[in-house]
Amino acid sequence: MENGGLSVVAVRKMKLTPKAIIVQKFGRNAQFTVDEVQDVVQNGCPGLAIPQKGPCLYRCSLQLPEFSVVSETFKKKKDAEQSAAEKALEKLGIDPSPNVPSAEEAWDKLIASVKHLFSNEFLSSQSPLRGHFIAALRRDGDLYGSVPASVIAVCDSKLANLCKLINPKVESSHLLVLTYIMRAATRLSEFVVTSEGQLSIWRKDPYPPEIKESSIIQQSESPDSICIEAIHIPSSLEMAVHPVTLNVSSTGYYLDVIARNLDQTDGNKILVSRTIGKASSEMRLYFAAPKSYLLDLSSDLPNVEEVVDFEGSLNPRASYLYGQDIYGDAILASIGYTRKSEGLFHEDITLQSYYRMLIHLTPSGVYKLSREAILTAELPMAFTTRTNWRGSFPREMLFMFCRQHWLSEPVFSTCSNSLKESSESSRFYEKSAALESAETGKECTSGGGTAASDNVRCEVKIFSKSRDPILECSPKEFYKKQNESIENASLKVLSWLNAYFKDPDIPLEKLNNLVGALDIQCYPQNFFKKFSSYRFIHNVQQRKMGEKLLQANSINTLNAIPEHGIYCLSIGGPDSGIYPSNGCLSFISYSVSLVIEGETMKELLESREEFEFEMGTGAVIPQVEVVTAQMSVGQSACFCKELPPQELILAAADDSARTFSLLSSRACCLEYHITLLRVTEPPEDRMEQALFSPPLSKQRVEYALQHIKESCATTLVDFGCGSGSLLDSLLDYPTALEKIVGVDISQKSLSRAAKIIHSKLSKKLDAAVPCTDVKSAVLFDGSITVFDSRLHGFDIGTCLEVIEHMEEDEASQFGNIVLSSFCPRILIVSTPNYEYNAILQKSSSTIQEDDPDEKTQLQSCKFRNHDHKFEWTRDQFNCWATELAARHNYSVEFSGVGGSGDREPGFASQIAVFRSRSPPEEDDLLKDGDSAHHYKVIWEWDGNGLSRSSL
Repeated sequence: MENGGLSVVAVRKMKLTPKAIIVQKFGRNAQFTVDEVQDVVQNGCPGLAIPQKGPCLYRCSLQLPEFSVVSETFKKKKDAEQSAAEKALEKLGIDPSPNVPSAEEAWDKLIASVKHLFSNEFLSSQSPLRGHFIAALRRDGDLYGSVPASVIAVCDSKLANLCKLINPKVESSHLLVLTYIMRAATRLSEFVVTSEGQLSIWRKDPYPPEIKESSIIQQSESPDSICIEAIHIPSSLEMAVHPVTLNVSSTGYYLDVIARNLDQTDGNKILVSRTIGKASSEMRLYFAAPKSYLLDLSSDLPNVEEVVDFEGSLNPRASYLYGQDIYGDAILASIGYTRKSEGLFHEDITLQSYYRMLIHLTPSGVYKLSREAILTAELPMAFTTRTNWRGSFPREMLFMFCRQHWLSEPVFSTCSNSLKESSESSRFYEKSAALESAETGKECTSGGGTAASDNVRCEVKIFSKSRDPILECSPKEFYKKQNESIENASLKVLSWLNAYFKDPDIPLEKLNNLVGALDIQCYPQNFFKKFSSYRFIHNVQQRKMGEKLLQANSINTLNAIPEHGIYCLSIGGPDSGIYPSNGCLSFISYSVSLVIEGETMKELLESREEFEFEMGTGAVIPQVEVVTAQMSVGQSACFCKELPPQELILAAADDSARTFSLLSSRACCLEYHITLLRVTEPPEDRMEQALFSPPLSKQRVEYALQHIKESCATTLVDFGCGSGSLLDSLLDYPTALEKIVGVDISQKSLSRAAKIIHSKLSKKLDAAVPCTDVKSAVLFDGSITVFDSRLHGFDIGTCLEVIEHMEEDEASQFGNIVLSSFCPRILIVSTPNYEYNAILQKSSSTIQEDDPDEKTQLQSCKFRNHDHKFEWTRDQFNCWATELAARHNYSVEFSGVGGSGDREPGFASQIAVFRSRSPPEEDDLLKDGDSAHHYKVIWEWDGNGLSRSSL
């Protein structure tokens, strides 16, 4: 018999950990002691002089009566404990791997488990099923003592796991578990009674009076009757979903009440779904069992396929909520018995909660609900930074989406770009419990580098519960951090799914184009089989909403932006001059009301006193972002827009029934009131990424690279190298460079730079055709305003976006020292153009050179980074560089990147290129007394691949 991935799930749940086995065997005689271990690591960068504090590690000592063992070191205490327990089991000769029962053994265990349910002992247990057995003893007439098999199937996870071992297809069918339980009951004729065509089981002999009375008395303190609000979901899409009240008496059985609301005689004819939403809830769907579901209970070991002729029509809404086909009407209710309480647990379900569940099944809906902004938020188009992202993160949302739709958990695999992907294994970051037997925990390495120091990309795979492939996403982009690659890959999957859920009838050609753009591979047959129910729901909703939208469009088109669906726009309040720009965080307060045509009445749907979102990422509906972009801080705006999908409105409305009535009978639109509270400017790098393509940082590197190639320089020093981004980037291109040097005062940055450059050079060394001839690389710890003779006379020096982090007098000091003492033949210096900040921050549209109020306008601009001590205008920078060049016999030319030098306000980053007028041979000579070593070597590389420090 096939086991497949799903049988593995059951085995994993039944497996005892090594520690659990030790505790089970030795109890208090097993003493686990965990100690913290201080470790120093090199992180794949030999020779780094800066002590590298490793992660917090733990080691566990396990003392048993006859011997003791000590684990290796681990990042987590529990892993150290499990390791110690594994070593102890190895000494004891105990195999911790579970014995996987065969299908026959699982069948025998299933029969024994069903027998235990009807024993005297079970009635006094703490199982949630106990409440159903006690309630069965309060049923009237022929129903007395009968327990619906459907509740046994969904409330006892142990039975479900045994059924998965018998037949893995149980995972995708709610009727197969029921079939196996009924067949097991027929093998217990001396203990229980079953009846052909009946989905219930009776105990053959009555319970002893003392057990029965004590059990029923414990639950007799509940009120005489309970009124529970539930939701009735008709199978016909022409009929509206509506609330229903369940009146459950203390002496009755709630399944019988639900059955009567579904036009059935008793609860034995009702099927019960698994929990909907959170696993800890009691929210389930209840629906009638098909009359043709007559069980053949003759065989001992059923290897059955579910073949049932259902009466009635498919219920698309209930099927969509459940993830499996449901026929006929259904009731959604939160009611049942739990371990935590003796009585009947219950919660009301409103129409609003139903519609929130409905939108929670879409990627955009998950994000909207996490932000508590159903009518305003939208799933962002890009994952920028964790600090700017609001709401649930993409990876978390993807896991939630898969759980909601009864899919296997997403499978993530990350891989470093230091690998040849065709020949190396990927490191699995996360995997489904049902993941095929792929090895986990492997580091992706090549040569001397490590996956931790290389760029990383991530692949995502989505499977059904039966392991059928649904989607695969294989992004081409690499990211510096593993987490970023995972979040971005997750967002790509969510974005593709979101496009489908917005329009399930999207043309196949358009869907294929979207697949290519997002690096998605879809398996259409499996995908559409899984989500076919939603297409019926969407088509009906769109048809009903379309009629209303035509009427709503005729309300008023004055002051409109038709291309964005905005009408009746008005913006009021004084212009503060502070506008939001792409990449910044905008903070707004807003309210959304349903406006009825021809009436002054408004129905408030949603409001927030403060709501923040990142501009330019699509994190709100387009209308809100378009209007916010036209406002300055302190201003307020009002506008109208067409109605969104009906379920969004009903999910936001407190009184969904009243709102539904208004939508059904009147022409309506939505009215937004927005106030822009404040704006937080993005960091410099985020601003550059948002406004420049490629980003300014990349443009600066390309500018420097071009001069390096033209100069045929063999030696380069990067003053203020930071984390080595320039040196790292230069190694990706063929140049004549043989020696590269970086200088910085930040040991933390130099440590990062050493790891990055070491990894890159190791990879180049192992490559068959290296892209670089670099034979030496050195990183120094020191101030660039202090001279070190080892860096005298280099071919080219770079100082990109560094001087603005100094005080102005220090910048002048650096200029004098670098040209008088270091004496590079070429020096490239870049710094922000302060005048361009007006464009970045939208403080003013343009700044004319002859504008007498220029200084006043410039003073309103902020520096691009909180760490900048100054930012020069073009005149200030030109004056500084010109005087510096003349003083030290250098020529200077000016250029820049970002923007244009021919138009105001010039380049975003202004650049000066200094060229020495002195003959090179004169620069290369130093007097004996001039030798000075003020820098400390942090890390050094030679052409043979050796790293070392001189400290």
